[in-house]
Amino acid sequence: MASVTSLSDVVQQQLASALSATLPEAAGADPLLRRSDRADYQANGVLALAKKAKANPRELAAQVVSRVVTGEVIEDVEVSGPGFLNIRIADRAITGNLAARYADDTGRLGVPYAGDPGTTVIDYAQPNVAKEMHVGHLRSAVIGDAVVQLLEFTGENVVRRHHIGDWGTQFGMLIQYLDEHPHELDHKDAEVTGEEAMSNLDRLYKAARRLFDSDEEFKTRARRRVVDLQAGDPHTLAMWQRFVDESKIYFFSVFDKLDMEIRDADIVGESGYNDMLAETCRLLEESGVAVRSEGALCVFFDDIKGPDGNPVPLIVQKSDGGYGYAATDLSAIRDRVFNLKASTLLYVVDARQALHFRMVFETARRAGWLNDDVTAVQLAFGTVLGKDGKPFKTREGETVRLVDLLDEAIERASAVVREKAQDLSEEEIAERGAQVGIGAVKYADLSTSANRDYKFDLDQMVSLNGDTSVYLQYAYARIRSILRKAGEVRPAAHPELALSGAERALGLHLDSFAETVAEAAREYAPHKLAAYLYQLASLYTSFYDKCPVLKAETPEQVENRLFLCDITARTLHRGMALLGIRTPEKL
Repeated sequence: MASVTSLSDVVQQQLASALSATLPEAAGADPLLRRSDRADYQANGVLALAKKAKANPRELAAQVVSRVVTGEVIEDVEVSGPGFLNIRIADRAITGNLAARYADDTGRLGVPYAGDPGTTVIDYAQPNVAKEMHVGHLRSAVIGDAVVQLLEFTGENVVRRHHIGDWGTQFGMLIQYLDEHPHELDHKDAEVTGEEAMSNLDRLYKAARRLFDSDEEFKTRARRRVVDLQAGDPHTLAMWQRFVDESKIYFFSVFDKLDMEIRDADIVGESGYNDMLAETCRLLEESGVAVRSEGALCVFFDDIKGPDGNPVPLIVQKSDGGYGYAATDLSAIRDRVFNLKASTLLYVVDARQALHFRMVFETARRAGWLNDDVTAVQLAFGTVLGKDGKPFKTREGETVRLVDLLDEAIERASAVVREKAQDLSEEEIAERGAQVGIGAVKYADLSTSANRDYKFDLDQMVSLNGDTSVYLQYAYARIRSILRKAGEVRPAAHPELALSGAERALGLHLDSFAETVAEAAREYAPHKLAAYLYQLASLYTSFYDKCPVLKAETPEQVENRLFLCDITARTLHRGMALLGIRTPEKL
């Protein structure tokens, strides 16, 4: 099915035509159209044009109004204030446009694909091998997954990359410790879950770290083991592979609980670029982008200085010949640009790594790997805070395990579902509890602008009131209940009917779904879609309170209001899916 042009786009085009007809030099000018409390839309562009043309803004606005075609879409347009244009849309146009979206059998609701798609490689959900995932891993996974859904839905070619921490000194330390203490990881794989295996590995890692920090001889042996790993020693590699495999089983179990698809082929960790590191360093040094300083290969920046006022370099290769994160990240850029043919590199990474990525991107630009055809963006996210406004920790000051946090969310949500459930079995309550609990955690994250910190407050997250996913899920479930109660009466659009104020407000908001999705995808801003959906649920609640559906005055009005209910449900369902959140049929 072809895409549906939104009413705002139609109005925008008509106003632009009227503007250029009135003032030829204004051809291509933006009418500055927006939704308004005083009309369906308000256009403010005439004021700036009048100033430029040294004309009276109200007189110019009146001339523009005389050239606007009214009737089919624009019912009325009038001059307001110093030269604003207040526009009212015809009821028939609102219902007709929604009917065209409703008829889209692809499930896209008439949302068009973006023109000229590129290839975006998105780096998100980056846990570490042999370490349990904690609350700090939540945002990269949730935000990254939502951005993937938005980009794919709008037609972008998306390549997912999970840059897991699976290489370096910690593995020499871990392998050496296990070789010297083999009994400490003595478990039968068939009897241990991914979560339990990772708990064992995490405990082992902490023990190895304590020994590494306190015993110089062990530290020396561990560092020799890193050399063995990098040289491909079979025994060392086999041990490393065991850690990676067990960790992946755990990662998949956590992402499954988060209701996220993580594919094995998309996991390309630090080790995946090991064979490129020496060449990356050679290319940087030969081109003069990097220079040797006290034995290390460094890139210097005039505008990046430390607290002492001296330049802070990006160290690509250490003086002992070892490679740091910069070498791996720069090799990853080369792979993504030249092998994956990326036009955009998107990194969903903690804001605290902003300086590192700023230096990495600038280095890649100097080397010619990033240019006008390839851009790199860090979608930096803030910190998850506790109710006290401080970084989220346990009472003992430990980082909160992600699985514990998700389990508690599911438990809280299940209690809410059980309290409201009327005809759900225990199995259904458990299923809905997981959908509501995980949805609550995701929505709390996604409804906040990524670069801001947010408070993790489960009581608020699973509340039926306020800006929560539970509120949206209940709005959807309520609509599905009404549609079931309608029985044989089917939703049908009746453009000939006049609409009430609540119907008009709901209809116009529904019609702006496509532009909201496009904006959220273009700006990597899932919070804009979350805000749209919350407003949609709020407008539906107002419509439901003011407009009887099944007891409307005429059969045509019943069908039309059922139609408004159904397209609202479809929009909620599609929008929530783009955020990675389920919409249960019953709650």
